[in-house]
Amino acid sequence: MTYTIERADKEILIKLPLGSTPKQVQNMLNLLRYLELGQSNKITQEQVDELAKETKEKWWGENKHRFEGVDGFQN
Repeated sequence: MTYTIERADKEILIKLPLGSTPKQVQNMLNLLRYLELGQSNKITQEQVDELAKETKEKWWGENKHRFEGVDGFQN
């Protein structure tokens, strides 16, 4: 999907194609929200790494059974 960003006197316009799906529009809104939240974030890279590790461990704990018995999966 292509989009256009224009700067006007008192606003910034983000234009999406008319054929954009609701999911594409929502993804763009989510990205903008993510960027907005990230600007005021004071989290360190170490905290990000720890959160990623915890999330990965939790996910594997909940989903590991789905991969057992699949060719190439090693425990």
